[in-house]
Amino acid sequence: MFDRMSKCYRIQFPPEGSENLGQDEVYFTLIEDGVSKRLRFHDYDKIYKRPGLYEQLFYERLRCNSPEKVANLLQSALSSVREPITELRILDLGAGNGMMGEVLKRNGVARLVGADIIPEAREAAYRDRSTVYDDYYVADFTELGSDTLEQLREWSFDCLTCVAALGFGDLPPRAFFNAMKLVRTDGWLAFNIKDTFLDHSDQTGFSRFVRELVFSKYLDIYHLERYRHRLSMEGSQLFYYALVGRMTASIPESFLELYGIEN
Repeated sequence: MFDRMSKCYRIQFPPEGSENLGQDEVYFTLIEDGVSKRLRFHDYDKIYKRPGLYEQLFYERLRCNSPEKVANLLQSALSSVREPITELRILDLGAGNGMMGEVLKRNGVARLVGADIIPEAREAAYRDRSTVYDDYYVADFTELGSDTLEQLREWSFDCLTCVAALGFGDLPPRAFFNAMKLVRTDGWLAFNIKDTFLDHSDQTGFSRFVRELVFSKYLDIYHLERYRHRLSMEGSQLFYYALVGRMTASIPESFLELYGIEN
């Protein structure tokens, strides 16, 4: 597992007045060997290359607690129907360096497969949490190759998790939709989204996709809870929704097109 005593980085947040930046535009300054480098919070490839930087930035400085929250709600939903988490075969989409996977592994899931679009994520997961994932795929889920698709199907997933990876262009609706199609018809979904995504004033593709999914016949909601995802650089609270649901029917290929949702 990851060594919590690893290198401590010098991180500086921008001065007051930058709070109007979009959450996907926020940046910080990293000082290495006397040289200042500006990195966006979403520059995951550069952040993952530095062991411990992601944890220090998001979990120590900004107090993110989403993996624990989503995992606890999933455990609660399973307990309510008396299904053991130790039998779940989970696809962890947007797995990054394995923060969510570490919590799921600790809870005793049967099989756990990570997936992300950038190779730096897999490299960081194997470097820092080498025993967490049974396998880890670097793939674009908007257009999975036939070989990768077949390999993923062989895992027979009955749960999809996705934490801190939805919206902001990180993971488009088509990618999440294709991942859902890899989970059995009565399988579980456990993910989090920015609170505004359930507001009808938000007309972005992913927001509309989530709203249509939540109110569709294809998903039974077990938990939908607004909670503090993390702090902003200014110390204000950023709220997300954590959602755990169970699929009730096979979602048709026409779902995205039917609601005019961009891929």
